[in-house]
Amino acid sequence: MSTVRRAALVLTALSALALTACGPAEDDAAGGTGTTPAASPSAAPSTPSAPSASPAGSSSSGGGSPADHDVFPCSTYDVTFTASLAEPTTSSYLLRVTNKSTKACRALGHPVVTFGDLDGQATERGAAPGIEDALRLEPGESAYAGLMGGADDGRGRTVGSIAMTMNTESDLEQTPLHATTPGLYVAPDTNSVTPWVNDVEDALSL
Repeated sequence: MSTVRRAALVLTALSALALTACGPAEDDAAGGTGTTPAASPSAAPSTPSAPSASPAGSSSSGGGSPADHDVFPCSTYDVTFTASLAEPTTSSYLLRVTNKSTKACRALGHPVVTFGDLDGQATERGAAPGIEDALRLEPGESAYAGLMGGADDGRGRTVGSIAMTMNTESDLEQTPLHATTPGLYVAPDTNSVTPWVNDVEDALSL
């Protein structure tokens, strides 16, 4: 083989090698067979938290039940009234009022007791609760108070009946309720009355 022919064969082989080495790079440059990176998985949407349960219904009434704001003082139009002899030696009487209405009322403070045509009224004995803590009477329920008499000391006289009105802490005009009180001796500083309570013994021992 001549020197010229051998040189031509060598150049042909080198050219083929050069084309093979450049081929992939050119394809990549042309955007041919490049590998596309996998898309990253999207984050799962967050689930909104459930709203917290609202607290149980609360009352705006402070210390007491809302219904108590609608309970008014008892007047003589709401109750019946009786007086019964409790202690003959002192002519003391048990006073009783019973709620005859169809709704609750409060027996406030002390009963206002007068003695017929005699001046004055029974003095209050013992402390009474305030209006918010006053005795609540449902329909048909009763409250009691003790009216203290005394021995005849020549300063007064015996009366056969008394009149009673309720303390309403208002200027409400009331019709007095009457009860018979045989042997009740009335004299200055002798007769006193307890506040309304829900127990007979307490009414007579205060």
